[in-house]
Order: sequence, then structure tokens, then C-alpha cells
Amino acid sequence: MAMPSATPNTDEKARPAISVVVPCYNEAEVLPTFCERMIASCRATGRSFEIILVNDGSGDATWQVVRAQCIADPAFVGIDLSRNHGHQLALTAALHHARGEFILVIDADLQDPPELLREMLQVMEEGADVVFGQRTRREGETWFKKVSAAAFYRTLNYLADTSIPADTGDFRLMRRRVLEEFLRLPEQSRFIRGMVSWLGFRQVPLLYERQERAAGTSKYPLRKMIRFALDAVTSFSTKPLIAATYLGGAVGLMAFFLAIYSIVQWFFGHTVQGWTSLIVVVLLLGSVQLFVLGIIGEYLGRLTMQAKNRPLFIVRERIN
Repeated sequence: MAMPSATPNTDEKARPAISVVVPCYNEAEVLPTFCERMIASCRATGRSFEIILVNDGSGDATWQVVRAQCIADPAFVGIDLSRNHGHQLALTAALHHARGEFILVIDADLQDPPELLREMLQVMEEGADVVFGQRTRREGETWFKKVSAAAFYRTLNYLADTSIPADTGDFRLMRRRVLEEFLRLPEQSRFIRGMVSWLGFRQVPLLYERQERAAGTSKYPLRKMIRFALDAVTSFSTKPLIAATYLGGAVGLMAFFLAIYSIVQWFFGHTVQGWTSLIVVVLLLGSVQLFVLGIIGEYLGRLTMQAKNRPLFIVRERIN
């Protein structure tokens, strides 16, 4: 089944006040606990709600758990994607199906506490359009993950034209009008927290301590983290292309001065010892050229994928 139209669902019948959107990938172990805590948090608000669980091509029993939850409680909506599309596209699928006036984005691993929903709604009532969780601590993560995440956000803010808050994830509550503007964005390579920041509106942080995973392992190994970082940089900055130009100019200037030095040495009768220095220069120039071509290739590859205009996701089955 093809992806639904980017036009948001405008059916007013039984529209809930709150939509909770949850991408799930191999979360069968933690999902029952998450559902229990999330539904308790939603009920505590005293508002109508729906909880949308998107199975992103999991290899475990995640879809069976989602199906059972949807059968037991009609407040749950189950969406099974045709394959693993990745976290950002699974989240996009969930957002396309959200019908609420307030939309909470949260992962199923319980690192972001569902109980913060009430506090987020209180901040929203004070006039915010987006309330995003900003981490003060990250429990249960390695020093490498913490250091690399801190370096990534600060580097991204230096490179990006849009201000993207540091130490934040996709955990946030947004108003319906923000979601409707978000659904108009056509990017294939998605960095959703940056896309929401780009939209503007009044965005307010809510400080919290991120918890350790309740069960399972991280779904972002180093390879995926690097790809995610590249998506973020290429989506919000063209500075790497400009840096490639400056780098080429700097290496060209070095080559020019080296040529002058060689001519002067030859003029005074000194033989320039050449083999080692020549190989070093050739390798240096070759590596710079390949590096610059790699940067251009990253942007060109994303342009190619965008030009194909394929559906962002494909839904295999829906429940409720």
C-alpha cells in the first residue's frame, strides 16, 4: 500500500486531543511496559488521546505485541511498515497518521519518561507551540556516545543556518498547526528535530534527565550515527561545499610556494631532493581531491534520491 498523501488527516470525527507517535524497531521486550506507562500518563491529563505505534520492519515480535495491544485497547493504533525504513521515516509515518490537537513524539525505549507529558502540556498552555525535551544528563550511555553527541550538536550549530538546540532528540510536544506545516516538507533524507526547528513558531525547552534504556540495546550503532550526522549536516548547511573550495585554494597556494622554492633552489645550483617530497605532495593532493569529491558526492546523492520522488514510506497493515 502506497504512502498516504502529505495532506494531513482533516476528519473531525472523534478527533483526539492528544496523539502520541511512537516508532518501534525491535522493541518487543520493552513495549508492554512502555504502553502501560504511556497510557497512564495520557489518562492523567484528563484528555482524549490516541497512541500510534509504528513497527519499522522489526525482526522480533514487536508487531505481535502492537497487534495485541491494539486489539485489547482501541486507544492504540498499529501501523506496520513494509520493511525497515529507518527511525526518521518511521516517525514520519506516525506523524502522517496523527489526528490530535497536540502531538507527542517519543521513543519506546523509556529513556524519555512518558510522565513528562503533563508538564509539557502545562508549558504549552503558557503559549508555546513546541515543547522539546533538553537533556541535562544521559544515564546508561558510554563516554564515547556522550562526547560524540556533544561534539556533533555543537559542530552542527556552527555549520547550520538554522539554530538547532543542543542536547535534544526527537522527544517533543507540538501543536497541530506545527505538524501541518511539517507535513509539507518533502525531504527524503530526514533530520526531524532540525526540520521542526526550521519551522520556527515559539519553541520552549523542558529540562530533564534522560534515563537508561529499560530493555534491549541501542538501535543507533556507530555506522548509523555517522549516516545520521551526514543527513543533518547536508540538510541544513552548504558550508562543507564552501570549505572544500577554501581547502582547494589553500593546497593550491602551498603548491605554488613549493614551486617557487624549487625554482630558487635550482637557480642557485642546489639539487632538490625529490622522490620523497614528490610522493608526499602527490598523496596530499590526491587525498584532498578525493575528500572534496566525497563532499560533493554526498550532496549529489541526496539530490538524486530527492529527484526520484519515491514515497517516504509504505504501509503494509493498519489496525484501528
